[in-house]
Amino acid sequence: MLNDFYKQFKSGTDIRGVASEGVEGQSVNLTDDVLANMVDGFILWLSNKLGKSPDSLKISVGRDSRISGPHIMDIAVNRFTACGTNVLRCGLASTPSMFMTTVDLGCDGALQITASHHPFNRNGLKFFTRDGGLEGSDIEEILTYVQNDEHPESKPDGKVQDVDYMSDYAKGLCDKIKKEVNAEDYDHPLKGFKIVVDAGNGAGGFYADKVLKVLGADTDGSRYLEPDGMFPNHVPNPENEEAMASICEAVRESNADLGVIFDTDVDRGGAVDSKGNEINRNRLVAVASAIALEGNDGGTIVTDSITSSGLKEFIENNLGGKHYRFRRGYKNVIDKALELNAEGINCPLAIETSGHAAMRENYFLDDGAYLCTKIIIKAAQLRQQGKELDELTSSLKEPLESREIRYKITEKDFKSCGEKIIADLTEYAQNQEGWQVADDNREGIRVSFDKDNGDGWFLLRLSVHDPIMPLNIESDSKGGVDIILNKLYEFLKTANGLEI
Repeated sequence: MLNDFYKQFKSGTDIRGVASEGVEGQSVNLTDDVLANMVDGFILWLSNKLGKSPDSLKISVGRDSRISGPHIMDIAVNRFTACGTNVLRCGLASTPSMFMTTVDLGCDGALQITASHHPFNRNGLKFFTRDGGLEGSDIEEILTYVQNDEHPESKPDGKVQDVDYMSDYAKGLCDKIKKEVNAEDYDHPLKGFKIVVDAGNGAGGFYADKVLKVLGADTDGSRYLEPDGMFPNHVPNPENEEAMASICEAVRESNADLGVIFDTDVDRGGAVDSKGNEINRNRLVAVASAIALEGNDGGTIVTDSITSSGLKEFIENNLGGKHYRFRRGYKNVIDKALELNAEGINCPLAIETSGHAAMRENYFLDDGAYLCTKIIIKAAQLRQQGKELDELTSSLKEPLESREIRYKITEKDFKSCGEKIIADLTEYAQNQEGWQVADDNREGIRVSFDKDNGDGWFLLRLSVHDPIMPLNIESDSKGGVDIILNKLYEFLKTANGLEI
């Protein structure tokens, strides 16, 4: 079992911590020694998993744009080569591209140095094998090696090769667009399109220059393509209100046909159509589902738990698919999709409202650039038919009101406290007139209300990692969110351990 010091670094299926000074009250805990030991832990874990000695492994290393990235990459490369491992040093790279090095370049493992959308002072380690990203239990095993001060045998003869894999990865996206659009001008299928990109100074700037421009698109008006690990313009995060306002503004100012936005390491994406409508959250899930279900009639779409009622209706009634609501956490929805496919259930897409989207045709890899590529392909195909992208989801019913409230759990054993609150609320809800407990919910408790009682639903769940209970409420009527919240408050004020 991990002690409190090493437990702080486990962030779901990644390792994260503070890597740079600059934020008051946050001292560096990803020190050079700690990082070196974590890399050693990964070497031991990968060696045991594959049954190969460290000096026979080939591992790729990449990083996003944050300021501590180059230094951490040097530490990682030095530790890999110190035990004889051969290293492909990929430099600035997207997280999905690092997984693809295990496919295209035959790497046994890959390390991406990233902390996703987190502030500039934080960083982390994300690992891949050919099977995909690691599980939480794998991260715990790696950190256990570190805690136990275990290291691979020293064989300081590993080789380092600098590789520009991002160019190959971008070319793969180009080839896909050419093939699927199949335009008269085959090599320039996006000629006549104006598409702007907001990379938020992360690793996604390549998409404008190495994909869109190459295919003939006009990208003038794109924003923040240059990598800058201080993120001076806005948080690189499609869920962030300021970030989405930025790409919407870029589309309007440039009179663009489409805008795309990425998070720092490009494993998430979002978009904006020509009318300035955000293709984000439920609408992003709807667009991705419409694309994924082509050729997969009746297929199942796995999403996280906070998707809207209108989305379920859209997937099942308009697209003819099946909607499988699962738990929050992109790895959770991906693992569930893999499980369903293994059971013989046709499941082409796992997607979280945060923008993590993983398609079966792409190794169930959550890849923001691949998602945006599929959206652009669909936009080009629709244009050939005289249609616009927004027509794809014109029948999607979206809520009139929505709200998220995050309640703090005050008890030390927050997991047990949260689980008891959910169990008690479930019993309470079942005895309330007009409360309909969802039978297809797999996280927390979801309750629906008719038009006379709020005309919507709430979901109360326990955060994956933190002592927090997020509450999501949606309503199709004005004032409905407050009506539902007031009904729920009668229970919440009796719950022990919840700060309301």
